[in-house]
Amino acid sequence: MEHLVAELVSSPGLLADPAPAPAPADPRSEHDLDAVAELLRGKPAAVLTGAGLSTDSGIPDYRGEGAPKRTPMTFQTFIADERARKRYWAGSHLGWRQFRAAGPNLGHLSLVRLEANAAITGVITQNVDGLHTRAGSRHVVELHGSMDRVICLDCGQAFGRDSIAARLEAANPSLAGVETGPGQADAVRIAPDGDADVSDIDAFTVPECSVCGGMLKPNVVFFGELVPTGRFLEATALVTAAEALVVAGSSLAVNSGIRLVELARRRKLPIIVINRGATKGDGRAVIKLEAGTSETLAGLADRLAPGRVR
Repeated sequence: MEHLVAELVSSPGLLADPAPAPAPADPRSEHDLDAVAELLRGKPAAVLTGAGLSTDSGIPDYRGEGAPKRTPMTFQTFIADERARKRYWAGSHLGWRQFRAAGPNLGHLSLVRLEANAAITGVITQNVDGLHTRAGSRHVVELHGSMDRVICLDCGQAFGRDSIAARLEAANPSLAGVETGPGQADAVRIAPDGDADVSDIDAFTVPECSVCGGMLKPNVVFFGELVPTGRFLEATALVTAAEALVVAGSSLAVNSGIRLVELARRRKLPIIVINRGATKGDGRAVIKLEAGTSETLAGLADRLAPGRVR
């Protein structure tokens, strides 16, 4: 276990060098924001968020520029391969620690403002970092679950992640000394699903359910696993009740996200996409903003604030 962790690949927001001075506002971007605000004024929107929203909190994107190539854990591999479970639990624990240390960014906080001002009806997120809830959003559908909960696949018992983390570190003492923050020489290489690159896991002990001895799994949807029906119905209900859909920080590469966009299209709702890079929803959008989510959502929150003069 001495060489458990691979080198951290820091996200741009976590570099030690001072941030450059903000660039002057782009008049074209300001015009686009004005157009989006005018479109959404009086039309409460549902918001679908992806990994790009959390990059400013230090959580890297799957597909953004510079994102490392990786093969996410699949449900089938997790169930069938004990060594894969060991690797996943070691990496997931370290990744979760860094998730827990991350804080909501301006994009998350701007969505809280938009919800408080009734400009949005709620948030559907593909992220598992829990940052929307921690920011203060009240109506959040965590489409792919959340890293802060663990379930038993045999008896269904649910556990808080803190209790499982304590058991993991007690059974694997070398985990306790591993640094997970930015700037650490032996930090983790995390991904948006909370997994991390690890090695030397032969001696790693995987926790079992304390109720039935069954197999534990973080309460997140793995690749190859279906979104629970009730949760997806909650997401579709949010889109159905809205008058517009805003997609923020998602390439829409995952089927559950594009299905919600298609639902909005069939209902003839205006769709706005905010993302750096192409998405599978660009052809369905009435407006595509090639921009960062934090500054864009903050600009929308300012423009849609009560009493704002047009």
